[in-house]
Amino acid sequence: MSATDFPLWLQWLIAIFALLGAAVALLGSWGLLRLKTYYERVHAPAIIATMGCWLIMWASTAFYLASDTGPTFATLLIAVFVAVTVPISTIFLMRAALFRDRRAHRAVPPSISSTSLARTPPPPPAKLS
Repeated sequence: MSATDFPLWLQWLIAIFALLGAAVALLGSWGLLRLKTYYERVHAPAIIATMGCWLIMWASTAFYLASDTGPTFATLLIAVFVAVTVPISTIFLMRAALFRDRRAHRAVPPSISSTSLARTPPPPPAKLS
């Protein structure tokens, strides 16, 4: 069975998933060009690659389920592998960049804990008795 033998609604579903995955990947690539610092740029491909991969995985899963070849778990395994490894590698890359920039005495983004502590209001003054 070829892809042209699929029902029209299934062809549209596969096309929508594949095009959405490609658009999400393009958005992540555009984020690499648009954002200025490494600390901003690292988020665009990390978040977008996982979502784009999952959309393409759903398109290929729908295609293989409808074709004569039957279901394939390779696409699911690839998507799970990307979903697990991309955030971990992004964390390691970010920590390495922070370590390098701190040792070189360059400006780094503030720590989350220091910014959240700075925004908390001071405690009320104690009453004198």
